[in-house]
Amino acid sequence: MKQNRVADGKMFKLDFDPRVIGNKILPDGTKKTGIGNFIRVTSLDEFPQFFNVLKGDMSIVGTRPPLPGEVSEYELHHRARLAIKPGITGMWQVSGRSDITDFEEVVRLDTKYIREWSPALDIKILFKTVKTVLGKEGSM
Repeated sequence: MKQNRVADGKMFKLDFDPRVIGNKILPDGTKKTGIGNFIRVTSLDEFPQFFNVLKGDMSIVGTRPPLPGEVSEYELHHRARLAIKPGITGMWQVSGRSDITDFEEVVRLDTKYIREWSPALDIKILFKTVKTVLGKEGSM
């Protein structure tokens, strides 16, 4: 926690987090990334979510699951994003991922997905997800 930064009352991760497996700051001050960075940048850390899909707790495409304790802080219009099962990927992930830090923008994307849902939209999001992950767009 102490290595994260707070701006405008919101916490966000450091650009380089030495707690990630294999990340080191060398004696000369240069930064070396390790396997943990590779796992995060390639989104392999999301793979265990497929077990939640198999259990029926999540879908492949949907809204991003809320963080623990986050829902109690929601305003009324934020609760709209709880109308469907959360997904491994969704509008937020293919529209910028961690580059989008404004929660209102995340809510806007999630409610747009809910309003405009169709099988074709899910397929479009899945293809965009592959492109986004392979392009490492918006990852840490």
